[in-house]
Amino acid sequence: MWETLKNAWKIEDLRKKIIFTLIMLLVYRVGTYVPVPGVDSSFIKAVIDQSGLLGFLNIISGGAFANFTVFAMSITPYINASIIMQLLTVAIPKLEQLAKEGEEGRKKIAQYTRYFTVILAFIQAFGITFGLARSSGALLQNNVWTYIVVSMTLTAGTAFLMWLGEQITEKGIGNGISLIIFTSIISRAPIAVVRLFEMAFRTKSMNPLLLPLILVFMVALIAGVIFIDMGQRRIPVQYSKRVVGRKVYGGQSTHIPMKVNSSGVLPIIFAVSVLAVPQTIAQFTAQDSGFALWVDKYFSQDSGLYAVLYALMIIFFTFFYTQITFNPVEISNNLKQYGGFVQGIRPGKPTADYLMRISNRLTLVGALFLAFVAIIPIVVTAITKVPMSFGGTAILIVVGVAMETSKQLESQMLMRHYKGFLK
Repeated sequence: MWETLKNAWKIEDLRKKIIFTLIMLLVYRVGTYVPVPGVDSSFIKAVIDQSGLLGFLNIISGGAFANFTVFAMSITPYINASIIMQLLTVAIPKLEQLAKEGEEGRKKIAQYTRYFTVILAFIQAFGITFGLARSSGALLQNNVWTYIVVSMTLTAGTAFLMWLGEQITEKGIGNGISLIIFTSIISRAPIAVVRLFEMAFRTKSMNPLLLPLILVFMVALIAGVIFIDMGQRRIPVQYSKRVVGRKVYGGQSTHIPMKVNSSGVLPIIFAVSVLAVPQTIAQFTAQDSGFALWVDKYFSQDSGLYAVLYALMIIFFTFFYTQITFNPVEISNNLKQYGGFVQGIRPGKPTADYLMRISNRLTLVGALFLAFVAIIPIVVTAITKVPMSFGGTAILIVVGVAMETSKQLESQMLMRHYKGFLK
């Protein structure tokens, strides 16, 4: 990846895009230190340590949530809005028709996603503000006007980040939304390293011999994520020759690439969102109530029930998302229409059944891997009593974004250095 960045820096056009991307990410990091008016963040840090949901938001926001700055909610509402719009595109015929209309239809869906993001961000901001006011007394003035000001400020921060991400995608390098989350997670790495060294050498709460073991564990986990993320099953496809007038079309061999982990990190985000519902409801109740105590006992991130439900949710949502996004019948019909067939399989329904069978096997492997990556930090923390600041979600996002950005740089350099057939 470093070699790719070095070569891309030598190209003037790509160098301008890289500089633009870095400036936009710098603007984002500066905004994570602008506080929200009317909030005492010292109360919030204590609450975050006790809540898995708020701890997850703090990692995604790069620590902005703990300080309760204007970017405290980060880009999370936009991600949730995009996921919901993808699901609605399958369920609502009007949206499905827009998705098939090409570039104009996608622009329309993107516009709906922006509107939905603002609405979702305000609801989420108001709920978080109300919950924090009841559980920690973080608001300096506990009245409706303060709720509205804080909620509007957080919503404006999310809307600005959404615009910033779109600018990076359009004028910079890589996917802007993914790079914002990538920057947030990476910014927490030095703090996590310092905390581990303090636990090992200053407070003596951890055996120093565990440091090299943690390093080996993290490297092995990252290598496993890369290996699975790049893994794919190639289905060989043969196109028959067709004679149209005096020209012969087809006759070539190709393949259908089917990734092991086609759903990416979305199943983990879905699972976290569902399991966070009891924690969110508990924030609106008294801390000594029976429901709040039950949630604190069984839905904390270090409980066995949470780990089991987490793994089962990830497996379920992996299959659910794959069933929505992968349509073997449509692929089979397209192959049949253009004279293609899978070698050894009859066209039509047998091809669709064959593709579905292969997809289910790959999805099972991908789902088990995602569950393993998400659960193993929880298990390691329970055994070693050492808090793993970077869970499976963070590692998957960091590795996935880094690989995707590197591939985009390589493809753009290939376009600029391609000499063609005239040489």
